[in-house]
Amino acid sequence: MTDITHLEEQIAHLSRTVEDLSDIVARQETELSLASRRIAVLMEREAGRDLDGGGTVPLSDQRPPHW
Repeated sequence: MTDITHLEEQIAHLSRTVEDLSDIVARQETELSLASRRIAVLMEREAGRDLDGGGTVPLSDQRPPHW
């Protein structure tokens, strides 16, 4: 095998690897964007819940009636 052929094979493998990694990064960007939007919605919902609570103790933090 000549040096040129060997280099061409390496370039082909590296090109494929770069394409695969690019696809992975694009997919992760989409997933991160979706996760960020979901977190923002949950943060807004929780902030609204804090305001609607009116200073009461959340049910999960209350002592059971037998205490």
